[in-house]
Amino acid sequence: MPLVPPYIESLRPYEPGRSVEEVKRLYGLAKVAKLASNENPLGPSPMALDAIRAHAGEVNYYPNGGLDLRERLAQEFDLKLANVIAGSGSDGIMSCIIRAFLCDDDEVLTTEAAFIGFQVLARSRGVKYRTVPYRAWHYDLEALAAAINPKTKIIYLANPNNPTGTIFSRHEFDAFYKHVPERVLIILDEAYFEYARDNPRYPDSLHYRYDNVITLRTYSKIYGLAGLRVGYGFAHQELIANLLKVKLTFEPSSLAQVAGIAALDDREFVHRSLRLNARGRRFLTEALQKIGLEVVPSEANFVMTPLDSPGSARWLTEQLLRRGVIVRPLGAFGLPHCLRISTGTDEENHMLIEALESFDIKGHMKEVLCRS
Repeated sequence: MPLVPPYIESLRPYEPGRSVEEVKRLYGLAKVAKLASNENPLGPSPMALDAIRAHAGEVNYYPNGGLDLRERLAQEFDLKLANVIAGSGSDGIMSCIIRAFLCDDDEVLTTEAAFIGFQVLARSRGVKYRTVPYRAWHYDLEALAAAINPKTKIIYLANPNNPTGTIFSRHEFDAFYKHVPERVLIILDEAYFEYARDNPRYPDSLHYRYDNVITLRTYSKIYGLAGLRVGYGFAHQELIANLLKVKLTFEPSSLAQVAGIAALDDREFVHRSLRLNARGRRFLTEALQKIGLEVVPSEANFVMTPLDSPGSARWLTEQLLRRGVIVRPLGAFGLPHCLRISTGTDEENHMLIEALESFDIKGHMKEVLCRS
């Protein structure tokens, strides 16, 4: 019997995007715009930074497992403490869900090219991982409902979706849920919730207090705390109680917790971040389309552009790197012909478009197609 199970041996680990310092070093650049990882270009919440400074001298003590943050989140969203969990990013809680609820004969169901973090976690359990295709870059909830079988245990839905940026509507989710058995757990990954919540079509999952739905959210996006790894989830108290059994004892860290509590009160920073993102997303969409690229309509802090071929996506990624702009190729997600571009500052967004305008994208794509 092998030391490493076959489903782990064949697994491809998550590959983070290139760092600014790495690209500067590789290409001899003084200035680089990182538009690859959907981070907040304004930096961290200032109130979160103040909280970190105030509590930095207490890191000799173990944290209390997120209890303070859970209490603050329960207050913020009008829930009971028993309905809230906090962890090391939303994907940390996702890992707990995989450990707590999946058995050997269970199956996971989601869309093709789902969030790569979920793909890695679900496949690491060794259960059957099933998908249905996108429909015009949206979740095909009708097809997902039809694909549910007696072994389906978890259905993963990201809304807004990463990497496409699309959402499904209240009506679509209501129609889908009617076909989901109570024994099936639905993960509603709302990492980009803050960017879409003002859309009247968007189904905020806190309005769906279903016993088999767990909501996941993060501080990594709008609050600018990606480096601290802090996320949270809402669910029925029985689900939360079982997740707490498998969660690492002391996560999130003490500094992550105090930063998360403080960031919830930083309303001005959130509004400023939303304004910058709306402006950037509109600018990128219009400018990319003017260049001749397809842009998938997005409700998140990024846009996705499908290209003619994987070769074109690789070429364009490399050309942008040489000009100091980092974007995210989506081969690992399962979309090798697509790129994901995060919104940056106004200066960074213009830097991207100026770089794209400096070379013949369409001409290169035609050459790639002729050679293939």
